[in-house]
Amino acid sequence: MHKPLAITMGDPGGIGPEIVLKCFLKSLESNDSREVMKEAFIVGDLPHLDRARLSLGESAGLVELKRIERIDEIFDDGFIKLRSDGRRSVPVLEVIDKETNLTLGAAETAPLSRISAFAGHISAKNIFWGARAALRSEVAALVTAPINKQSLALAGVEFPGHTEMLQFVSAEHMGVPVAQMPVRMMLASPELRVVLVSIHLSLRSAIEQVTLHNIVQTLKITHESLSKVLGRAPRIAVAGLNPHSGEGGLMGQEELEIIGPAILNSKSIDPDMRISGPFAPDTVFMQARTGAYDVVIAMYHDQGLIPIKYMGLDQGVNVTLGLPLIRTSPDHGTAFEIAGQGVADPSSMWAAVELARAFLN
Repeated sequence: MHKPLAITMGDPGGIGPEIVLKCFLKSLESNDSREVMKEAFIVGDLPHLDRARLSLGESAGLVELKRIERIDEIFDDGFIKLRSDGRRSVPVLEVIDKETNLTLGAAETAPLSRISAFAGHISAKNIFWGARAALRSEVAALVTAPINKQSLALAGVEFPGHTEMLQFVSAEHMGVPVAQMPVRMMLASPELRVVLVSIHLSLRSAIEQVTLHNIVQTLKITHESLSKVLGRAPRIAVAGLNPHSGEGGLMGQEELEIIGPAILNSKSIDPDMRISGPFAPDTVFMQARTGAYDVVIAMYHDQGLIPIKYMGLDQGVNVTLGLPLIRTSPDHGTAFEIAGQGVADPSSMWAAVELARAFLN
């Protein structure tokens, strides 16, 4: 029996529940679409998901939410086979927070379009459950809908986002310090893949993270992760930190003293690595977009995310590399401004599910 795909519903006050349900709706369109969502279930709760279902207008009647008590229930014919009435039965697993004994099936719902501790608590609870289920090999992969970092903070969650939460839980599972569970964020679209050396840091702090150790680690994680997906060594381009990649030292020494040596070091450790650079940051992304490279290593958050988001959020996917589990997510936020209106675009969520499937092949 195949292991199922777990999809967390995200912040209940945002568009997460809606775009997750729209992915299940899309699975009604064709056999190929059905395969993408086959053996998938939602980690969430019925009140918030039903509120999202009612926002779908005429399509609301095509979705029937069904609570499951055990993961293996999704293999029942009612979920796997196409229903004769044209509707989609969507399995929902509601989890209980052991610390507060709060079940997500409670009548209370988090406010739409607002930051709230309740929403942050629900978001974190679902993520922790999904991550641990994946680490126990109960699910094949984890796809996470968007959460709100401020809601997490109000709920007392000590981690700023998905990446740090998953890193902590994975280290805990493996019995190692968090420092020994290095992870990297990859943003992927049909035209471009970008992996970041550092993630959620101020620019000043991010520049301090441009070290030989961190770049070598990033190259190793990127090479190993993408080799599994591509079936070959990825062609990796490395962006410089400074304008014109330092212009031979005229605009900074990092390329000469840190980035270049990190590339040489990585190649000496693993001759199979295909690494080029460092290149001028203002041109390397265009070269990768036209097919010269499979992925670009960016030195800090905005250097990598601006080009990929400029090309559009509808197909962008966030992937956490380096974890002992597969995790993908749409490359956008909770979109409070349109939550509850039934107009959210599920394309990025759909792409996240597809990419999770690609990692499994």
